[in-house]
Amino acid sequence: MNSTALAAIDPNSHGQRVFHATHFGPFEAVVRDGRVTAISPITHLDKQPTDMLMLGTIDRVYDESRILYPMVRKSYLDNWQTGDTKPELRGKEEFVRVDWDTALALTASAIIKTIEADGNEAIFSSSYGGWANAGSFRPNVMQQRFFNLIGGCTITQGDFSAGASQVALPHIIGDMEVYSPQTAWEVVRDNTEVFVLVGCDPIKNNRIEYTVADHGMYGPWAEIRDAGCRFISINPQRTASDQYLNAEWEKIIPNTDIALFLGMAHHVLDQGLEDQEYMGMYTVGSEKWIAYVKGEAEDATPKTPEWAAAITGIPADRIRELAELFAKSRTQFGGAWSLQRAHHGELTHHAIINFAALIGKIGKPGEGVGFSWHYGNGGMPQSGQPTPTGLSSGKNLVDKLCPASRIVEMLENPGKEFFYNGQTRTYPDVKMIYNAGNNFVSHQQDLNRLLKAFGKLHTIVSQDIWWTAAVRWADIVLPASGTLERDDISVGGTYSNDKIYAMKKVIEPLGESKSDYEIFEALADKMGLWAQFTDSVDYMDHIRAAYGRSGASKTTPFEEFWEKGYALQPAPPEARKWVRHGSFYEDPEGHPLHTLSGKIEMFCQTIADMKVADNPGMPVWQEPLEYLGNAQEGQLHIVSPHPWYRLHSQMDNSDQLRDLYKIDGREPVRMNRQDAEARGIADGDLVEIRNDRGAIIAGAVLSDDIMPGVMSLYEGVWPDLDSKGRCNSGQINWITSERPASGLTQATIANTCVASVAKCEDAERPNQAYRKPAILEDYQFAAIDEDALGLDRVAELVESLYANMEPGERIFYQRCTVCHGPRDPKGFTQLQWRGITPSMFPRAGLDDDEAKLVTEFLMKNASDAPAVH
Repeated sequence: MNSTALAAIDPNSHGQRVFHATHFGPFEAVVRDGRVTAISPITHLDKQPTDMLMLGTIDRVYDESRILYPMVRKSYLDNWQTGDTKPELRGKEEFVRVDWDTALALTASAIIKTIEADGNEAIFSSSYGGWANAGSFRPNVMQQRFFNLIGGCTITQGDFSAGASQVALPHIIGDMEVYSPQTAWEVVRDNTEVFVLVGCDPIKNNRIEYTVADHGMYGPWAEIRDAGCRFISINPQRTASDQYLNAEWEKIIPNTDIALFLGMAHHVLDQGLEDQEYMGMYTVGSEKWIAYVKGEAEDATPKTPEWAAAITGIPADRIRELAELFAKSRTQFGGAWSLQRAHHGELTHHAIINFAALIGKIGKPGEGVGFSWHYGNGGMPQSGQPTPTGLSSGKNLVDKLCPASRIVEMLENPGKEFFYNGQTRTYPDVKMIYNAGNNFVSHQQDLNRLLKAFGKLHTIVSQDIWWTAAVRWADIVLPASGTLERDDISVGGTYSNDKIYAMKKVIEPLGESKSDYEIFEALADKMGLWAQFTDSVDYMDHIRAAYGRSGASKTTPFEEFWEKGYALQPAPPEARKWVRHGSFYEDPEGHPLHTLSGKIEMFCQTIADMKVADNPGMPVWQEPLEYLGNAQEGQLHIVSPHPWYRLHSQMDNSDQLRDLYKIDGREPVRMNRQDAEARGIADGDLVEIRNDRGAIIAGAVLSDDIMPGVMSLYEGVWPDLDSKGRCNSGQINWITSERPASGLTQATIANTCVASVAKCEDAERPNQAYRKPAILEDYQFAAIDEDALGLDRVAELVESLYANMEPGERIFYQRCTVCHGPRDPKGFTQLQWRGITPSMFPRAGLDDDEAKLVTEFLMKNASDAPAVH
């Protein structure tokens, strides 16, 4: 079990140290008598270990909220044969401890009955994104592999992180941008004079990564700052990044950034500071947008700084000052994902792009736009090497989908048409949800509506490590082991991809928990599909094969890598000079963007032709559904950024971390001192935040570093409902709106939310979000006759599902990964696929011939591919 990382070279130290890696960083676990007793960071791999790694990692392994045995909700267990399972009791009644055979048989039976009665599309997979752990054998991939073996299921499309821009930006600038590497930090250090953080907080958000965090950008950010770069932060609150980077804080009313960039554009045009030559060479549609800015078209209102000041709260003179500063300096814009998690959200990123193009910045060294500086250590040089890829998910034969934030609408409106990314589709009639490693009952909006919509479902299966919200409202609960209790493999740096990590098994699984691979292997075995799922290979051989597909395998043998715990695949020297959009700027004809025009589309005809009422193809001001400009008297705008001590809801069940920041056991809400004093609220008071969607209880933190009229409460809290239906824990999504960002993207608008706040005088009891529900340990129930269920009959349905797959199709489903994009070729247009595949193919390790085969497959099957007769 031992490792040979530098943290363990002391010959006199306790010897049982095991290398592992998580979203929170690489480390060695100190194991005594089969129990993890300490975490030893490896500072040459992780430059700045966080409290999440050092405290939370052990805490949550042994927390009371661990699920140790299979469970079934009592009424479901009693009445699964009759169907009278009383779904209204989900989240309220006891669970019964059962054996694995019972839990798996009930799960398999529900799956088969659903397929036979309503088709595969009636099963919905709420697992997406793969944030459950940093490994290559994530639960969402294992789940999709299993379901695709039996014909597939309805899946989610897009995500909550950047669901609006990942649809719109490929049409506008030829790439998702939100999941793309950023200009190498040394180029910024040596060239950038002004760095504009628009809602962007890299110091906080880079504490975690989709793969394994190494916190490599903290030193470079300091170098950029110390080189004399001037930072401007446009944000309703002052952030950790603002403090670290000595940024000038520009307070702005939430959801009004579009108006600010329109107002600055008007002043640039008024002063003749626009770059006509740049726009003529690198953009299309500038004339139409400029006419709108000047008030010569559309609403005939000039978007002057005075006009923008009335909307944004930023004085007109300051808007003029900023416009001139940005136009006359070497300026880099860093836009956050949070900006587009709002009503009309995708237009905000479009507005930033248009302003940067207006002043001729995009693609120049140290200048331009970037929408991922706050994620994945954006700015670190890229290795360009392929990364480990685990088991393929296979091909989903169901073409039904649900945009990630529209689950409530799907459940409420089966058969309803909806428009998404240029396609008109219909919602399936879902009867069953299978959820693995995803706390979707926390990250959906308007949770009261979601729980009510659950009433139409006959079965919810949740497979997880802890009693999260998604598990508490389930019928069948399958206990998964944590990553410290299994072997896996991952990569360091979401963009740098310069380290490959062994996620070694540290301890034995707790209770009767199994790895996600083992659970789906057992479920496949129940249905007679064991060989197809496992591919007749030992699990460790899968890890060995995954490593063999990485760049590091060319120089470091697997045995050496696994014994040491990591292998390096360093970035080449030229990566340190890479500029985002640089090749396009240097040669727009030879390296066009993957847009219809090959250029930056300041007015996008492709989007305009879709005739979506709330997106005319260019960034225009439209009043948000709710914001301070139309709020009722006394209401404040509440924003919900990513948390400091959690990865979304992960780590909320760590006692030691909660001790660092919770107030009387509730999530803290940051509010302006004037707003609090006007309502009789003191620092540390419990407060009730309410609107017509629900109510939550939180702890007040008074601050002068958030503007009046705004509150900030981190997303991701585990919920706990009191007798009045209030979330006693402070989970923001009891009050956020389920409405979509636009008819184009159907994305979340979590940051478009207003609510009233008052001191809470009637909290009923302490927060119980982290306690187990009531469990009946010795409840007597009838044994299940699996022979009578005939679970293996599903094998007849899937015998030849993949027999006729063409070579490019097979490679796509087996090896290509586009973590936040569609798993169906029809999910994107040909141009959108051309914009994504340059980053997808290298990570998948495809050679030129394989890449050509996959490209041909995608072009033939994209949403806009010509019909074949």
